[in-house]
Amino acid sequence: MQSVLHAAAMIPASIPSPDWSGFDIPLPWGSLRIHAYALCILLGIIAGLWLTSVRWAKRGAPEGSVWDIAIWAIPFGIIGGRLYHVVSSPDAYFGPGFDGTGDLSLIPQIQRGGLGIWGAVLLGAVGAWIGCRRAGVKLSAFLDAAAPGLLLAQAIGRWGNYFNQELFGGPTTLPWGLQIDADNPNFPPGMAADTLFHPTFLYESLWNLAGVGILLLLDRKFRFRRGRLFCLYAVYYTLGRVWIEAMRIDDAEQINLFGITTRLNVWTSIFVLLGALAAFIILGLRKRTEPDTVYLPGREPSEVDPAADTDADADADAAAAAHAEEEPDADDDGKPAAAVDGNASTDTDDEAEGARAEAGNDAAVKQPATVPAAATVHSGAVQHSDSAVSDSESRDNLPDNQSGPGRASAPAEASKESSGGTKPATGAPVAGTSGHQGAGTVPEAEGTK
Repeated sequence: MQSVLHAAAMIPASIPSPDWSGFDIPLPWGSLRIHAYALCILLGIIAGLWLTSVRWAKRGAPEGSVWDIAIWAIPFGIIGGRLYHVVSSPDAYFGPGFDGTGDLSLIPQIQRGGLGIWGAVLLGAVGAWIGCRRAGVKLSAFLDAAAPGLLLAQAIGRWGNYFNQELFGGPTTLPWGLQIDADNPNFPPGMAADTLFHPTFLYESLWNLAGVGILLLLDRKFRFRRGRLFCLYAVYYTLGRVWIEAMRIDDAEQINLFGITTRLNVWTSIFVLLGALAAFIILGLRKRTEPDTVYLPGREPSEVDPAADTDADADADAAAAAHAEEEPDADDDGKPAAAVDGNASTDTDDEAEGARAEAGNDAAVKQPATVPAAATVHSGAVQHSDSAVSDSESRDNLPDNQSGPGRASAPAEASKESSGGTKPATGAPVAGTSGHQGAGTVPEAEGTK
């Protein structure tokens, strides 16, 4: 029992003020001051991103997209938070009543403290929207995934106020009262040096940590989507922020509404709470018109590999081209182009030349010249399969422009012009056939001497 009482006596009756607020890194041209406030903010961002990335991956989001969104959301959030702080506590920057006695150079000095959460959320959401559009995902889905992580980041980052000895509450005699150094610029003038104050940073940190667990449990049970979990985050956080903010005694912009004068952050929290609650209800009443996916319409991952489609199209084009080369085209008369191709009649020409060389008859050389070229080509195309038909039958069946008089006149004219009177060779192939020898013999020309 005595040991327990001794241990209880060792517990400090208050939260001591911090012994340090940062450290210096020596550099060749001086030193770089690393503030504890900045380290708390950075640690909170890392923890919040970790929790968000875990939840984001479970939603089926593209790998690495959370970091692509964060590089837009974080800078926008920091700028927005600083601007909101400057507007809500303008005396240090513009002077009391905007009399111009403030120091504008303090505005970018974030290391001194002063980030308004609602400015950070508002402008951070703008940056997140840009990142989501670039990544092809829905902003509402990302906000739902990030809501618990955002509370976790705030819970850790709020400890920066402790190291800066700022944003504390009114005097208290509770055993967890916060000590503030009497020589600190933030110490309220006219109060005793040993006065303890409400550690509002600790209240908000514990409130946010509890909210992380509550949001995770609610999301696991009800699976809130379409931004509804983020609305619950806003409702929960502002509900605590109203009473915590009302306890603070630091200088802040006072607003009078409905006959009540209080801090700007209190009114802001009330309006955000009401708006988030209304949005949560309205979103719950709306019917879901699209599937539960994190992707924007038309940005879903393709199930078919585009490279495979390209190869398939190329193969189809090659096959079509090969088929077109194999299929003969038609000439002007409707006959296949192979019939008029010079290569198709090479064998016929070779055999005809051999027969004329053996006969040595000049008339036989002249004979094909009297037959029109078109007739010779067409005759070869028509009579290709009738090479066994006799010459007489061919003359009876073929048109006049391809047989009959056209062939009979050629030997006669050749004999008259011939001085040697040599007879044409027996069995010589008739011009226009496929080159095979006919069953009958070519008749001798009349009038040969």
